[in-house]
Amino acid sequence: MNILDNLNEEQLKAVKHNKGPLLILAGAGSGKTRVLTHRIAYLITEYNVNPWNIIALTFTNKAANEMRVRIDDIAAGYGAENIWVSTFHSTCVRILRRFGDSIGYDRNFSIYDTDDSRALMKNIIKSMNLDSKSFNERKVLSVISANKNELISPEMYAKEARGDYRDEKYALLYKEYQQRLLSNNALDFDDLIMKTVELFKSDENALTYYRNRFRYILVDEYQDTNSAQFELLSLLTPTENYEGGIENNICVVGDDDQSIYKFRGANIFNILNFEKVFPDTTVIKLEQNYRSTKNILAAANEVIAHNTMRKSKKLWSSNEEGCPIQYIRYMSDFEEAIGITQIIKNGVDAGENYRDYAILYRTNAQSRIFEESLINLNIPYKIVGGINFYSRKEIKDILAYLKTIDNGLDDIAVRRIINIPKRGIGLTTIDRIMQYADIHSISFYEALKDAEYIDGIGRSLNKIQQFVSLIEHYRNRISEGDCSVEELVRDIIADTGYMDILMAEETAEAAARIENIEEFINKTVTFETDSASYDDNTDSSSSLSLFLENVALVADADTISDDSNVVLLMTLHGAKGLEFPHVFISGMEDNIFPSEMALYSTDSSELEEERRLCYVGITRAMKTLTLSCASKRMRNGETHFNNPSRFLAEIPRYLMNQKTSDTFSQSVMPAQRKHYNEDSFNFRHKPAGSNLFSNNPYISKGMKKSTETYSANDRVLHIKFGAGTIKHVEANNGDYDLTIDFDNIGIRKMKASFAKLSKIL
Repeated sequence: MNILDNLNEEQLKAVKHNKGPLLILAGAGSGKTRVLTHRIAYLITEYNVNPWNIIALTFTNKAANEMRVRIDDIAAGYGAENIWVSTFHSTCVRILRRFGDSIGYDRNFSIYDTDDSRALMKNIIKSMNLDSKSFNERKVLSVISANKNELISPEMYAKEARGDYRDEKYALLYKEYQQRLLSNNALDFDDLIMKTVELFKSDENALTYYRNRFRYILVDEYQDTNSAQFELLSLLTPTENYEGGIENNICVVGDDDQSIYKFRGANIFNILNFEKVFPDTTVIKLEQNYRSTKNILAAANEVIAHNTMRKSKKLWSSNEEGCPIQYIRYMSDFEEAIGITQIIKNGVDAGENYRDYAILYRTNAQSRIFEESLINLNIPYKIVGGINFYSRKEIKDILAYLKTIDNGLDDIAVRRIINIPKRGIGLTTIDRIMQYADIHSISFYEALKDAEYIDGIGRSLNKIQQFVSLIEHYRNRISEGDCSVEELVRDIIADTGYMDILMAEETAEAAARIENIEEFINKTVTFETDSASYDDNTDSSSSLSLFLENVALVADADTISDDSNVVLLMTLHGAKGLEFPHVFISGMEDNIFPSEMALYSTDSSELEEERRLCYVGITRAMKTLTLSCASKRMRNGETHFNNPSRFLAEIPRYLMNQKTSDTFSQSVMPAQRKHYNEDSFNFRHKPAGSNLFSNNPYISKGMKKSTETYSANDRVLHIKFGAGTIKHVEANNGDYDLTIDFDNIGIRKMKASFAKLSKIL
């Protein structure tokens, strides 16, 4: 196979580039993964670069695995297996497993997920006698995460916080949180990057080792990097040659137009200012899109062109023109959900697959109404970004056992399972053990081992000793290589009677938990063969440590199966990196998308990020794109009326097929219908600042509250059942009993005070 086959001119330039910094501006669907993998193969086969000296970094295991498979395929026989291909966080775990002891961590450190961190912070807030309402653990952890992304230590934050009561408390909580993590031999997700940077800055041997090891660094999705990740790359790739003579052979691939993770700490200026940081950078633009139709790309280009903080580029394609973009204005969010799901059903009836469809929305809360509609039509679906499999209670319980066996210093894990299943060890006993641990500056598990010396333990002593004996038994088996992770999990389930307890419940919930445990066992079985190979820096780690690391670094996007024939529901953020033949972007309304926060922010970059999010959503579509909005939407128990999204007005009229639902059309006064007529609906030419529906009497004052009187033959709208006609009204103790014939579902009886009806004038 010729490495250079089927590459366009710009892709060839990127693949053939040899030395020095390289910035590849890769538009959506422009084949960036192909370029990265072929470039790596070309470095090995044509420039004789040792595979050992190459590292490729990305953000999800799914992307890393895809890259690994492609590299192995095109560079087979050239030692491709020696290339590091992994996420930032996985890479940092491997580095810290080897050199972490120089900054105070044992190699078998735990990696805390969100729930673990919250549990730890909740304990800290309580121990410091702070009001949990004023200092919510989620908010505190958010502040700490933001500081870590900027490499701001507790000491640095404390200096900045002087004079501000709340910030001073945050600084104290941050300091105690880090101290507890260290004593638990644990790192949270943000620590993995921050502590690796700390390691490189404090341990010259570690930095020199990896500078010599990674002479060619390739980074995917560079626009998503934060300040800590930028510093990590800068340390590995000095902007000037240092004594070792290492060249700054860093290649980054990204698209500033797809930078949508500012809320996670992503810094768009990392890519915008790349050439300033790395002198003599070669810049190559990949603008040919292989994914979408010309109409879809034209719409994407028109929208993103309204941003000012970007590098100039314009997607183009040799694909067909494709269908016009569908824009549908619905009466309500309920009707929007019904309309979209009906379109999907019609498409599947015509021969499409469920997996070809994706429904995208701005916030997770918008998913509920789509779920109900999909269920009603018996359409299989999956919500991406719901409860992570590994966050489910039964899975967390088993993982806590594994963490305790692997790292006894992890107090959060030990305390979770001390009474799971119930052993009769009371809270008073646990408090005494915790006090003993604090006084003697030891871990909770070490205090359990000393239980016989703790006053007031009483009858719980035997139960505690049995628990410790069980954990030590498992530890001995692991250290002696006597069992696999699968065998260990099966033994834990059997010895604790966990599965038996669930089976005895005989409930649907218990049955679902049993299925989850069985799926977890499947994971342990495939772990050995499916996990990426590890080189010499992890050969001292047990298979259990590697398994826990693998589980801890799983992201939502990694759980999406290409084989599942289901409609996918996800936020626009969650859709990044994916593609679908048919895409629906729902809730295209001001205050929804763009968000209310962005609309009224004094920082223009907030609205620009929302526009980038819109661009990402549009470019997920391959064949058809449907944009929709609703005249009214229920939020927080109240009906809201939003204007159509300003992003819709940025798409030229000739690219869209615009229509309104039947219910919406019927609700508009005849004099106003010309504003919605498909042939004259050209809001692209509206004066700046005007609103498409600002003169609509139905929206501004036609919706009457349900407290008003009703008469037979009144036309009304129900938030769930849609439009209908009142057939009978009967007064009843200050309220009205209404009999309504709904257009879609027939007769329903309801009280006016509960129905939340709106009259259609």
